[in-house]
Amino acid sequence: MTRTTWHHRPTIGGRFGQLFCVCFLGLVFATGQGRAAETVAVYPDQLHIGSADQQHRVLVVATDAAGMTRDVSGAAEFAIDKAEIAEFQNGRLLPQQDGQAVLQVTFADATQTIPITVTGVAQRPATSFNLDVMPVFAKSGCNTGTCHGSARGQDGFRLSLFGFDPAGDYQRITRELGARRLNLALPEKSLLLEKAIAAVPHTGGKRFEVDSEYYRSIYDWIREGAPKDGKETAHVTGLELFPPEAVLRGGGQSQPLLARASYSDGTTRDVSNLAVFISRDEGVAAVTAAGIVTAGRRGESFVTARFDAYTVGIPVVVLPADSQFEPTATAGNYIDELVQTKLTKLHFQPAAICSDAEFLRRVSLDVVGQLPTEEQFATFVANESPNKRAELIDELLARPEFTDLWANTWADLLMIRPKQQPYISPKSAYLYFHWLRDEIAKGTRFDEIVRQILTASGGGFESPATGFYAAETDRLKVAENVAQAFLGIRTQCAQCHNHPFDRWTMDDYYGFAAFFTKVRRKKGEDDREWIVFPGGGNIKHPVTGQVVGPKYLGGDSVDKPPADPRLPVADWIASPDNPYFAKNIANRLWAHFFGQGIVEPVDDVRISNPPVNGPLYEKLSRRLVAYEFDIRKLATDILNSQAYQRTAMVAGDLALKRNFGQSSFRRIPAAILLDCIDQVTGSPSKHRSVPANTRAVQLPSEASDNYFLTTFGRSTRNSVCACESKSEPTLSQALHMINGDSVHGKIAQGKLIQSWLEQKKEPADVIQTLYVRCLNRKPTAEEQSRLLATVEAAANPEQGLEDLFWALLNSREFLFNH
Repeated sequence: MTRTTWHHRPTIGGRFGQLFCVCFLGLVFATGQGRAAETVAVYPDQLHIGSADQQHRVLVVATDAAGMTRDVSGAAEFAIDKAEIAEFQNGRLLPQQDGQAVLQVTFADATQTIPITVTGVAQRPATSFNLDVMPVFAKSGCNTGTCHGSARGQDGFRLSLFGFDPAGDYQRITRELGARRLNLALPEKSLLLEKAIAAVPHTGGKRFEVDSEYYRSIYDWIREGAPKDGKETAHVTGLELFPPEAVLRGGGQSQPLLARASYSDGTTRDVSNLAVFISRDEGVAAVTAAGIVTAGRRGESFVTARFDAYTVGIPVVVLPADSQFEPTATAGNYIDELVQTKLTKLHFQPAAICSDAEFLRRVSLDVVGQLPTEEQFATFVANESPNKRAELIDELLARPEFTDLWANTWADLLMIRPKQQPYISPKSAYLYFHWLRDEIAKGTRFDEIVRQILTASGGGFESPATGFYAAETDRLKVAENVAQAFLGIRTQCAQCHNHPFDRWTMDDYYGFAAFFTKVRRKKGEDDREWIVFPGGGNIKHPVTGQVVGPKYLGGDSVDKPPADPRLPVADWIASPDNPYFAKNIANRLWAHFFGQGIVEPVDDVRISNPPVNGPLYEKLSRRLVAYEFDIRKLATDILNSQAYQRTAMVAGDLALKRNFGQSSFRRIPAAILLDCIDQVTGSPSKHRSVPANTRAVQLPSEASDNYFLTTFGRSTRNSVCACESKSEPTLSQALHMINGDSVHGKIAQGKLIQSWLEQKKEPADVIQTLYVRCLNRKPTAEEQSRLLATVEAAANPEQGLEDLFWALLNSREFLFNH
């Protein structure tokens, strides 16, 4: 039976029905009674009931002055002005007849009214396979990858993973051994039901009880003849989760969640008992199948609800039950205000501001990839100007070394390296890298650089940006690379099925890939050059077999795409209005300076991996747009913030570090570390096929054969994934530093110790010089005394001082930025 207005039978576990909410934050009113002055929110703020058998929940959540939330639904009073229209029992609204009424919600001394509309009480539509049966498979775990949703199914029965193909599932259930799986005469004897209640052997065990609403939905569908939905059957268009956040006290406080789906016919439905709930950290906030969150240990989690092709979530913060907190006064710029707001919510005090010596070393490594010289150290520490840090930041950002560092970072993401297949010659890679560096050096807007890359055509010699399309020839992979590198979105999961933890469907995936299906490549007259040009071609949806037209991610389709569909998608991606592009660039810049993104990993932006500080994430992107994508201006804001300039603590709280309340210890990246060793030893490394004194961060490609860079995790540039660059310490790295030529050999080649002693420099002075040169600080009195005694006990001063030099370069204080 085809229906355009959908009405359903009771939801599983007691269907809670349709929930209409005009204001996402619900109705808010204040009360002065109870524990303290509280703000109370009611979810939803309007109710529209569409049939006689629907039940609607109403949540009431109180927030105290400290930001702690608690569910007070059980303590609130509910009254309806017209009992003949609806009744309110056990937290649920039950319709009686069509009409309008008002629900009055009272908590403490505050009252709020909620309008109620009841329609269609006498309606009883047929059970829908898509709307009533498919959600049961998802809730019961039947269509997961470990069950019948696997590529080959289980025990001869296969469903589409997470229900991405309802038509195919209907075909397999009703036509593939249909008489065995369904018994239209005796629905209760259907194998589909007998397996689920374990009446017959089932590898997956019992999935639900006979008296459950899960069972009733499938039973009614079979009893009605297992009808197939018509083309006009409503489909899910969105999902919401209430309340929008929760701040709970540890030790067992709970908060029920309410998931509400929207449909194409304008109806909504409480699907809390059909949605799949997942907590990112069960130890902090465990969530039941019914959507009840229970607070555990102190921390922060994110609870998601998945229903149909949609995933939504809310942040859940858990604080100690006896937490007492006095927030720190906000100082600094807009970044610090937003960071402090989050720290206050978590009841965290930020770390102190780092010393001048710590700041000088940190900012020099982050901005120019070099350690400050002895002269720079002495000058900066002696400078008494209150603006000296801001002045240093401006000076460093203006240096060409910043361009080198930023070009190297994006060369990793753009996979700039010679490859045999697809073919990129060393010359093409060299030209591609230097084109990128020159554009950054000229101050070209970053959105314009990306636009040039995406629309590049011609030969790799005259148009080096075409290297992006020469580096990857698979059209699906090209689209994935574009989404991941420039939008921070991993669409790979949606190639074979709807993304289980994000909004992306197969339609989204192939619609976006359609922008790049016309890219063609051919060899130029010079065998070292490839030519990229727009040609012909299309792409078909693997499920429907239909040709898919270009469609923006999360947006509209392109009605009349031009001959080169890359043109509109390049404009869309680089647009200031794009919801992902500016955020991605700002987040990558932030991650460079903090060692972690506001969204981490930086190229895995999804609903189930939200930003740790949403307002800060939004603000930085808006600033970048206002700065016309000038990354130096945004970098100036970040570097001048107190958040960046806080000290690093070895034993600091992980949550405090994750929320930028303290600095973190970061292993210096491979190329920068090698350059620093070269710098402090006075012995530059020699790299093949480049001029002498070329630093590691200036190498045009990864292909330079350098064992140090490989060992310390330099990006292989085989993919656009940020994970290509490794920063985790390894045993091989330790052995290389201890025994390899990169330290001992360079100390010997640089002959700095010998030179200083020949200049009649005393060992005590050399120790001071080595500390400033390597660690950018002076030794403590105890360090100076002990080391001087050790040097004097050595066979000769030169040997003792070289041993000290070696020890400093092998110390964690040298190898890490902090």
